[in-house]
Amino acid sequence: MKKDIKIPEVTNVEMAVVYEYNAIYKTDDWNVYIINNKEIGLEMMVIVSQGFSKTKTTSLLRKKLEKLPANSFAKIELIQPELFKLNNRFQVTFFTGNTLFEKTFIFEANSVKEGALRMIPEIKKRGVLAK
Repeated sequence: MKKDIKIPEVTNVEMAVVYEYNAIYKTDDWNVYIINNKEIGLEMMVIVSQGFSKTKTTSLLRKKLEKLPANSFAKIELIQPELFKLNNRFQVTFFTGNTLFEKTFIFEANSVKEGALRMIPEIKKRGVLAK
């Protein structure tokens, strides 16, 4: 029966940590975004995030998006810089039509830092893309 289960590969969906100015609080913040580069919208998206290392694990955070339109992006959460010393995992599940997709994105420990920032064209801000 396991051989009959087909898990489709997720393409054209990315996660990014973006360094941006918060005009309300007048601070520079790090925010996590999900980017949909598909020509079709994503539905019932659930994102579960957690930081971890060999000795530490953060609590799980969950975020739900009803829809993420084609060729768009959404801010998921604020992330504290103290968490960058951990591996940060984002497990994303969503539907396209009647098909369930799942992908895990990882920001490896110490990979998110100002020196690693690159322009992310979809968001038009500087950030780091997950692996």
